[in-house]
Amino acid sequence: MELREMRAFVAVAEAGALSKAARQLHVSQPALSQTITALERRLGVRLLVRASTGVQATEAGMTLLTEARAVLARHDQAMAAMARHTTTGGGVLRVGVPLELPPELVPAALARLAEACPDTRVQARHLSSVAQVAGLRTGELDVGLVGERPAGPDLDAALVVEENVGVLLATDVAEKLAGPDGVRLENLAGLEWFAFARAGSPAWYDELAAILRSHGLDVGPDVPEEQRLIVELKIPAVSAGGAYAFAPPAWPYPMPDTVRWLPLAGNPIVRRTWAVWPAASHRRDIAEFVAALEGHQRDGSRV
Repeated sequence: MELREMRAFVAVAEAGALSKAARQLHVSQPALSQTITALERRLGVRLLVRASTGVQATEAGMTLLTEARAVLARHDQAMAAMARHTTTGGGVLRVGVPLELPPELVPAALARLAEACPDTRVQARHLSSVAQVAGLRTGELDVGLVGERPAGPDLDAALVVEENVGVLLATDVAEKLAGPDGVRLENLAGLEWFAFARAGSPAWYDELAAILRSHGLDVGPDVPEEQRLIVELKIPAVSAGGAYAFAPPAWPYPMPDTVRWLPLAGNPIVRRTWAVWPAASHRRDIAEFVAALEGHQRDGSRV
């Protein structure tokens, strides 16, 4: 049994409702429900009785609640004792953030960080993957969220997001191309890819370009390095009907009626986001922040 599962169970048992506990833990209600169900399956007992008015702990659940509270209290005590031997980073955590992320990822991680390290202040900067890795190596950043795992022993990395990328299309084009499972990638032939400059994330660009070419699509001319991708421009570029753009399912930007997001049949494109930090770091706030990001990956799985 993992600590995160204990915390999830205690939160639900004490709150008396999955929805309230999910808000407290900054996770989605389905993800929290899956965690509790998996815990019950692993232990082989019913822990909670669900009803229209909320949830109540069973006899077995009350036993676990008592033990879990004790374990979590001991864990928190141990972490507090170890904090005397670690550094918290001087109260400032400089985080690099890409343009597109699941909207709940960073807020949930920041909430956990604020609880564990209330003296830490976060400074976020929107940067490309390449710029973030450079900033980590020059000491200008403490943590980066990048689209490609950097090579070399000087940086550690943890996978925090996997997203099945879909496609943005003009509504009339989407209606013509949509099938029962979404749009087949090869059916985008004849449309222009609204691309980004390779210099910002070369490994991710090359992966995308290879997938497009393997489906018979033209990747088009290189985008100038100085032309920074502005995500809001995807909508006007696509709405005219001659182009397509890739976007994750939880795209946090307003979508007009003239544009639709559709999944790609077979999910041929998976976008991964890595949390990256200096391997030599012993900062507790970095560890807490990365652990919260990893928790999102475990609880939410692939979206």
